[in-house]
Amino acid sequence: MADTFRSVRIERVSTGEYVVHNARGGTLPVGGDAFTPVELLLAAIGTCTAIDTDTVTSRRAEPDGFTITVSGDKVADPEQGNRMTNLSVTFDVSFPAGPEGDEARKLLPRTVKLSHDKLCTVSRTVELGTEVRATIA
Repeated sequence: MADTFRSVRIERVSTGEYVVHNARGGTLPVGGDAFTPVELLLAAIGTCTAIDTDTVTSRRAEPDGFTITVSGDKVADPEQGNRMTNLSVTFDVSFPAGPEGDEARKLLPRTVKLSHDKLCTVSRTVELGTEVRATIA
């Protein structure tokens, strides 16, 4: 049976400042001058599809440039609450000239689509909508 459970632990540092911990020992500051939770959501969407795409295309050729911009509008909706709309993931990827670069360029649209439609757990979860339960231990 596959291990499907995922979790992070968040510790308060001070008012509005936190550190996220994962089981592998990674840490990530949130709040203050660090990333906001909304920025982390955008980063998660972008890096999820970046990993899927980069894994496939870089087998053909090492990219000359690989930048992804994720953007959206934060809205305050009095009926449904705060949320993000108009989410967009834009790839700016270039590969070297030659047959290997040509093959990577050819694969890029297909890998981006496959990540969006099937592979990226983060964007699939956002698009399909998943209940989030908040409890007090």
